[in-house]
Amino acid sequence: MKIGFIGLGNMATAMIGGIIGKGLYGRDELIGSAKTVETAQRVAKKYGIETCTDNQRVASCADVLVLAVKPIFLPEVISEISDSIDGSKLVISIAAGKSIEWLEEQFGTTLRLVRCMPNTPALVGEACTCVCLKEDTTEEDRKFVLKLMESFGTASVLPERLIDAFTGVAGSSPAYVFLFLEAMADAAVRAGIPRKQAYEFAAQSVLGSAKLMLETGKHPGELKDMVCSPGGTTIEAVKVLEEKGMRAAVIDAVEACVNKSKML
Repeated sequence: MKIGFIGLGNMATAMIGGIIGKGLYGRDELIGSAKTVETAQRVAKKYGIETCTDNQRVASCADVLVLAVKPIFLPEVISEISDSIDGSKLVISIAAGKSIEWLEEQFGTTLRLVRCMPNTPALVGEACTCVCLKEDTTEEDRKFVLKLMESFGTASVLPERLIDAFTGVAGSSPAYVFLFLEAMADAAVRAGIPRKQAYEFAAQSVLGSAKLMLETGKHPGELKDMVCSPGGTTIEAVKVLEEKGMRAAVIDAVEACVNKSKML
């Protein structure tokens, strides 16, 4: 088995790190190409895999090919490698806004195609990844892709028609969370807590809250109520958030993201 990566940016290296870290495949079974010699050399040094700047070479020797370039560069890359791709290879794209139908049209032939969307927590092994499969995808390919994506976080299969909704709730949502964390830390600083500790307290609280919900399976409303003592401090804060329209603002923001994703 040879897994090739075209593009060696943050997402590709997160995948490579997960694959190696989980022992799914050996370093000698991975190969990647980058636009610059500097990037290729840096990745080779860090992960101990073969790298180069030749996309065709990677496409030719790979049994599984991961397209990890920015969407704007994808037509050029596909044009460059299309002669090296046939139905025997599994092609995985993590490019945003490029549908399976579009990819197949660009390659000009019927392929084993899977579209995935990881989010940036992949960089610390905590990605939430959406996996979209063609109708004719085999069970073997489905299991393989899920295993690959789960090496750096969680992964779930969704119909491609829901990928824009996934973008709103997971693909882009780390930015919403960071905005919330920054606001909480600013408030803590205003109340007298040093900046470094303010960030740590806010981040750990969000991390712990998310873990509590995932591990207990409790509804977030129930968990919120557990914190809100009668006549206490927390319910006062919740009252202000409701008055300021936090819930509606989040819903509107996610809807705006979903609508923009549909336009790409």
